[in-house]
Order: sequence, then structure tokens, then C-alpha cells
Amino acid sequence: MNWLTKFVRPKIRALVGADVPDNLWHKCSKCEQMIFHQELVSLQQVCPHCGNHMKLPVTERIKSLFDDGEFTKIRYGSVNADPLKFKDNKRYADRLKLSRETTGENDAIIIGHGCIGGHKTVAVFFLFDFMGGSMGMAVGNGFIAAAEFAIEKRYSFLVVPCSGGARMQEGIFSLMQMPRTVVAVNRIKEAELPYLVLLTNPTTGGVSASFAMLGDILIAEPGALIAFTGPRVIEDTIHQKLPDGFQQSEYLLKHGAIDMVVHRRDIKGVLEKILGILTRE
Repeated sequence: MNWLTKFVRPKIRALVGADVPDNLWHKCSKCEQMIFHQELVSLQQVCPHCGNHMKLPVTERIKSLFDDGEFTKIRYGSVNADPLKFKDNKRYADRLKLSRETTGENDAIIIGHGCIGGHKTVAVFFLFDFMGGSMGMAVGNGFIAAAEFAIEKRYSFLVVPCSGGARMQEGIFSLMQMPRTVVAVNRIKEAELPYLVLLTNPTTGGVSASFAMLGDILIAEPGALIAFTGPRVIEDTIHQKLPDGFQQSEYLLKHGAIDMVVHRRDIKGVLEKILGILTRE
């Protein structure tokens, strides 16, 4: 129990005579400064002290990107929930059930369409709270359904990955989603539709090794980890210290791997300008 919970909250409760919520304060994961919950919400989960971009709930990201927060979800086909009957220290079926109960979503992907600055856009959002945003067959199906919808309607295509990569509990079935999503991206490009990727923290593994790095324009949030294998694994393998900021978005921008790093508050405006140029509107 920290000092805020033990001492400060009881004093405030005694002063105002009302219940004080447990999430009144949040500690920045980088500078460790305490931030009022409402202030952090108004800043879209960006620390006002150090600019650290913390995880933004998908629902809040949708509201921040789409005009008037209007976003219509697209349904996609179901899959065999546990093709390998996988079990480690817990059954895969039980992990799926728990993630579905806690997130309210069927899997680690949310797809839909709306307008960004008046530009009709299909978007794919990864839900990190659902098994680390990992990519299995359901995610692959959702990605392809979104791409097909964009091609049919002639809408721009936006992907916002936030993922640890392929879902190991689905084995080879998960790895097959890498070429499937790449084929979907190629179809988008053959249809001459804009394909934009907003890289968030983290974008790793089979996701970064497939569709995530194929955007016409690659935009990243500040400080995002963008990699195939994490820096700790690399250091343990090569037994060398990696450069400061290695595999973070600023490092990738400096070395030409992405196109721009944009503060979260400015992303909608940047997307509007890019879509206007690419659609010649």
C-alpha cells in the first residue's frame, strides 16, 4: 500500500465527505510523477511532465481519430477457437475466455469505418489487453475482412498495431497470418487506395515482420518500441550493450525505417493532411 492510498486518500475523503475513486492518481511509467486521472484523460494518456506516451484505450483512440468519434464496426467470420488444443500452465481456451470477459471483445482486433477529416477510412485497431494484441487466425480474418471492405467501398485503409506479435498458442496457424495479411495489403495497393500505419507501443514480432512496416506512410508515436525481437533478447544473444533508444521510434526515424514521429495530440491532423494528399481531395 503506497502513501497515496494509505494517507492522502483518507484525508481527502474526510475533507470532502465523499468517496474518492481508487484511480484518482496515476504514476508515469517513465518519470514516476503523479498525475491526476482526469488530467491524464484530457491529455490522451500523455504525461505532462516528460511527454511519455502511455497506453491509450482503443475506445479513446477511436474517439480521438474519427470525426465526432463516429465509428461503425465491421463484423468478420469466426474461427476454430483452439485448433491445437494448446495448454501450457493454462489452457488456451481458458485464456481466450478470460480475455473475452475482461475486454468485451471477441479477439485482439477491432475493425470498422468512419471519417477522418471527412475522408472515409477503414481502420484496424489492435487491442493489447487481449492476450498482448497477439495475432492469431481471428485477427487474420478480421484484417482481411477490413481490407476487402475498403476495396469494395473505395475507402482509405488505416492500421494501428499494438501487439507482441504472433500468438504462440496457435502455432503454425498464427504464423500463416503473416503472408495472409501481406496479401491483403498488396490488394489494397493494387486498388490504388491509401494504406497508412500508425505504429504504437509495442509493435513487435510477426506483426512488425508483416503488414505493420508496409504502409505507404509509416507514422509512429514518440518512444514506441518497434522491433521484431526485443532489445533484451538481442543483448542476451550477442552479449553486447545496444545503443540508447535502440528500436524506439526516434531511432528508427533517424535511420530511415519510418517516415515520421508524431505527438498523439497531433496525429488526427497529420492523418487528415496525408489522406487529403493521397486521395487528391
